[in-house]
Amino acid sequence: MAALHPSVMWAQRPHLVFITINVSDVESPEIKVEKDSLYFKGVGGPEKKLFEAKLNLFGEIKEDTVKYAARPRCIEFALEKVEEGPYWDRLLKDSAKQHWLKIDFSKWKDEDDSEGEGEGGAPGQGGGDLEQMMASMGGLGGGMGGMPGMGGMPGMGGMPGMGGMPGMGGMPGMGGMGGMPGMGGMGGMPGMGGMDMASMMAGMGGGKPDLGDIEGEGDSDDEPLPDLE
Repeated sequence: MAALHPSVMWAQRPHLVFITINVSDVESPEIKVEKDSLYFKGVGGPEKKLFEAKLNLFGEIKEDTVKYAARPRCIEFALEKVEEGPYWDRLLKDSAKQHWLKIDFSKWKDEDDSEGEGEGGAPGQGGGDLEQMMASMGGLGGGMGGMPGMGGMPGMGGMPGMGGMPGMGGMPGMGGMGGMPGMGGMGGMPGMGGMDMASMMAGMGGGKPDLGDIEGEGDSDDEPLPDLE
């Protein structure tokens, strides 16, 4: 059966070109990327039809850094430009308008936009993050496929969770023990008649026996004991 040409969308950044082939549920697609072209062939879509596309690119891309992801609704490519800088005038080398080719505004970033906005999840990406999207893609080359594993590195961002340690700052709550000085309220004892401790002690001194009296009592104990015989 004759192959159909799929719908294609594209966008670019100073150093990247994004291509999306809109064919859903493609099983075992045939993909070949060269420095100036991209080839796709596969069966997919609701009716499981054959789709094929050969894109001759406007500029050159790096074959060893190609990434792609076969998603349920499409196949996405991220191609790195050989020369970073000026935007391509168009995606294809041929300047003729193609009805199946459209701009992907969800990924597009104008050339005069600040680089920081583009890399940090521009609105054009539907709230997505460029780095996360790239990390979710696999490489066509044998060695490149491992690169997405680096996407796991953002997981290290979980380390800021250690920031929870400031919760230990709750320990100053132990300072509540300082409430113990409230026991000083016992000083309220003077309220028991407004008694002054010094005067109270002095008053007690009135009943204190004189040492001389004690000695006198001691002398009375010195009387001779009667003879036992």
